[in-house]
Amino acid sequence: MQADEHALERALHFDFTITDPWRVFRIMSEFVNGFDALAHIPPAVAIFGSARTRPNDPAYAAAVETARLLAQAGFAIITGGGPGIMEAANKGAQEGGNLSIGCNIELPFEQASNPYLDISIDFRYFMVRKTMFVKYSNAFVIFPGGFGTMDELFEALTLIQTRKVSHFPVILYDSRYWGGLLHWLHQTMLAEGKISPGDAELLRVSDDPREICRLVREAYETYRQEREDPNREKSIR
Repeated sequence: MQADEHALERALHFDFTITDPWRVFRIMSEFVNGFDALAHIPPAVAIFGSARTRPNDPAYAAAVETARLLAQAGFAIITGGGPGIMEAANKGAQEGGNLSIGCNIELPFEQASNPYLDISIDFRYFMVRKTMFVKYSNAFVIFPGGFGTMDELFEALTLIQTRKVSHFPVILYDSRYWGGLLHWLHQTMLAEGKISPGDAELLRVSDDPREICRLVREAYETYRQEREDPNREKSIR
């Protein structure tokens, strides 16, 4: 049974003091280790996408190029540390001469770390790992992926929507892949009033690694200027 499953399962016995309260210390230790490892990294971009993407997939090459351009522009790259798009992004980070970071997760089917990592951190708990992505990233770039990718995407959108974090760009790569989702968001979710027009505009879409890099750089420059402005609104982040 995974650590997350243990944490979310309600104990069937009454002596819970030997399980859940002590598990808090393990969770806390993961936060401490993550904060300690990432506290001094440069501005960073988190890149997400399917672990099943093969090196001969055009999306793999696009992820390498996107990460390389971002690295050359001064950004570290953070991924989930595994294969597929994660591997491609970490490879691009090293090709671009910047820090390549992997936040790996313990899974029932072993997810091995890819060979392109300068910093590799292992996590048992998804909640801790996701905190690292949000806390230390100045942008999210989302490549085609499955449930895990969708989880990271909507986690970021929810935190931005509710102003729990400072607004940072969330950019989808591959308009064809994401087209159905975007259509549903606008034609169903927005049309029925489940989200506001501003929420629908939180997502950007691009098929061009150079445009993605430009969008991230512009957003970071705006963020940096706001941070340096003494009259700016205090960030919740």
